[in-house]
Amino acid sequence: MATALASIAEIERELGTQRIDPGSGEPFQRTSVMTHVAWVPEAWVEAAEDVLAGLAERHPSRTIVLFPRPDAEDGLDGGVELDCFEAGEGRQVCTETIRLRLCGNRAEAPASVVEPLLLPDLPVFLRWRGLPPFGERHFEQLVETVDRVIVDSTEWPGLPAPYARLEEIFERVAVSDIAWSRTSRWRSQLASLWPGIAGVQRIKVTGTEAQAHLLAGWLRSRLRREIELEHEPADSLVGVDVDGEPAPFPPGDPPDPSDLLSDELERFSRDRIYEEAVRAAV
Repeated sequence: MATALASIAEIERELGTQRIDPGSGEPFQRTSVMTHVAWVPEAWVEAAEDVLAGLAERHPSRTIVLFPRPDAEDGLDGGVELDCFEAGEGRQVCTETIRLRLCGNRAEAPASVVEPLLLPDLPVFLRWRGLPPFGERHFEQLVETVDRVIVDSTEWPGLPAPYARLEEIFERVAVSDIAWSRTSRWRSQLASLWPGIAGVQRIKVTGTEAQAHLLAGWLRSRLRREIELEHEPADSLVGVDVDGEPAPFPPGDPPDPSDLLSDELERFSRDRIYEEAVRAAV
């Protein structure tokens, strides 16, 4: 964390100071195309920082990383960093990263911290690490503040039950799921088996639990009937059997986590196919 800042006013002043080019005394031209908010509980800090590092040059943005510390003494502990990258022809692309520890009661009211720091007239994305606490105050506040919520249901225990709670927010905010994105190559491959796949009764998915449920939900929603699912656990999606026959392995390599999040930050509308797959997965 950079210089410790304890209020929104201090954070805004530090942002203004860092935007001044020390050589010319002129402010850097703002190049942000969005505000990216990330909710990062302690268990997810290392993974989140790795992904954010891979995004910096691809999505010039103001990134607000929230580290909830509900058991700490009430308060706010923030830091600001400005990173600029050469973009050719003498131009620079700059990203602003604000890291905030929300301590004690501050963790229960994140919108009061986030809203003053949002860039006007730009979309706002929320990346939520881990299982969202559906219905709880801090999550509901942020859902009302942002345009899109990005989750990764691979991180969720107890599937498929949490999909029923996720479905409840579809009419309130656009939702992206990185676990769903990881199934895209296999969905295309299975679709290429049409019409032979039209009569499928059972699939076996070797992959994560989220990938298995989402693939089964996708097939059920497309074919509009029940399909039995057998799941063989694996760290990644490495195989799908259709009625006992292995489906051909799709071409290409799976994207890395930064690529997956980068793709989701370029989507602005609801994904109705995903929503139907979630409903059919429950």
